[in-house]
Amino acid sequence: MVDITIDIFNFVFTVILVGVFLAWLSLMHSMYQSFTKTPFLDKFDDKSTSTPKVSVILPARNEEEFIGKCLETLSMQDYNDFEIIAIDDSSDDKTGEIIEKFAKEDSRIIHVRAREKPEKWMGKNWACMEGFKKAKGDVLLFTDADTKFEKNVMTLSVSHLQSENLDALTVIPRLRCIDKITKITLPMLSTFLHSRYSALNVNNPKKKVGYFFGSFFIIKRNVYEEIGTHEKVKQEIIEDGALGKITKESGYALKMVRGEHLIEALYSRSSKEMWNGLKRLMVPLYHQSSSSAIGVFFAVLFILFMPIPILGYSIIAFQPSLS
Repeated sequence: MVDITIDIFNFVFTVILVGVFLAWLSLMHSMYQSFTKTPFLDKFDDKSTSTPKVSVILPARNEEEFIGKCLETLSMQDYNDFEIIAIDDSSDDKTGEIIEKFAKEDSRIIHVRAREKPEKWMGKNWACMEGFKKAKGDVLLFTDADTKFEKNVMTLSVSHLQSENLDALTVIPRLRCIDKITKITLPMLSTFLHSRYSALNVNNPKKKVGYFFGSFFIIKRNVYEEIGTHEKVKQEIIEDGALGKITKESGYALKMVRGEHLIEALYSRSSKEMWNGLKRLMVPLYHQSSSSAIGVFFAVLFILFMPIPILGYSIIAFQPSLS
């Protein structure tokens, strides 16, 4: 009886292991396709003929540790006509002081103190709206305060936008981690990203998938206004994903490109922010199909972590018995 039970367990584990192996093959194929076929920000046929004014909209709340480097790398951009609108979203640390210091040293940097958030608005969405009201550019660049840039990012982005007659462009950044927990979960994030929100889906006009990375997306001002600005997504927790979805569904030309060698963003600073980061990918999918989102989440968890107990069982079950 014991031998039969063990045989059943072995059979079940074998089936699971084969299933996980096949799933990994499928995921690796999808990720390989996504990595190799996604275009790069700096690889395009440059046909740009003008340099429209760019307004960088940078919301920041309690970002004293990162805002300085972000503003520094933005101010060093080699583009010749831009402004940086840095919005202090009711910070209770030194974020406002740091922005003010940069603004005094560089006239292109505009320090905006967000007014009290109205009801039914999420904080970041309101801060972005406050920044937009001050913007003078024909092209808007939205980013996060924990992001860093190479000096040619703005030039490449605007040229790419114009050369390919795009309405919006978002760039996949290099995600950096500062603790072990986030490093462990980053593979899960990457797996989900390159399977569900692959640039191959976003860039395919026949697919309904649209997505913006909050760390970097540029959009024509008139398009941003026509899709309803951040007011359209004022209650959304994942406002960048929602804006990307609306842009794609409205028929505008949206493109996602790789830029890990040009842009670096912080994945998360704590387990709480790590969970928020995962939600930023899961929530848009949940709105499209709750069952699909839940299924994908647990499927990725299963594929990533199921081999661990299987390995442990195999070591115990198949070690030579002592006589």
